[in-house]
Amino acid sequence: MDDTADGIARWRKVADEIRAMIGAAGAGGPDKLPVETELAARFGVNRHTVRRAIAALAAEGLLRPERGRGTFVERRPERIVYPVGARTRFTQNVSQNARQAAGRLIGSSRESADRHVAGRLQLAPGAALVRLESLNVADGVPLSVATSWFPAERFPRIVAAYAETGSITKALAAHGVEDYRRRSTRITAERVSHDDAEHLGCAADAIVIVSESANYDADGVPIQFSRSRFLADRVELVFDS
Repeated sequence: MDDTADGIARWRKVADEIRAMIGAAGAGGPDKLPVETELAARFGVNRHTVRRAIAALAAEGLLRPERGRGTFVERRPERIVYPVGARTRFTQNVSQNARQAAGRLIGSSRESADRHVAGRLQLAPGAALVRLESLNVADGVPLSVATSWFPAERFPRIVAAYAETGSITKALAAHGVEDYRRRSTRITAERVSHDDAEHLGCAADAIVIVSESANYDADGVPIQFSRSRFLADRVELVFDS
């Protein structure tokens, strides 16, 4: 049998058909695929083609083959709607989706500001910074990994405060910053890094939405520059007008 149809590999067409079949069934659809022989008959291909299609969908995280039991559909949780505006707060955004928010400290360091970060924080290059790495979760499911930089002189205990509270807002309040606003947000997309994939528990080739943002205190002084990586299939960013 020719391995292509209309210039497209047969296994890719079968994979697309299975993906469409799962999508059409929705959340209430079956959790397990029909056996390979039934799928082969349905799509008019051999079992080898079906196996290759299933392997490709398993690599995407859509299916989970289990030896001796069959192939199961991986039901992904509904994306969290995450508003982005002047007063973006992780805990508040997640709570609006009836989820329990939590932040976890996964790393920190003291470092000198490079030109990019120094410019965003209106500091001289080489200024002392505190770098904070965090993992943000909803109902225990990882949503994003973030790297945040703070002026070290003004926020000397920011890491300890965040580790204790799991909240950037509360950690800033511990340093006398009761309110702050976001002045800018820049969005890009990229393949997830190896380290971020481990923290997010996602496939090695998953797509993350990258958000670079700067926060300012009530006097208009920059206090935080962040680079957050949101897992694209778990979060939907919505920009406030």
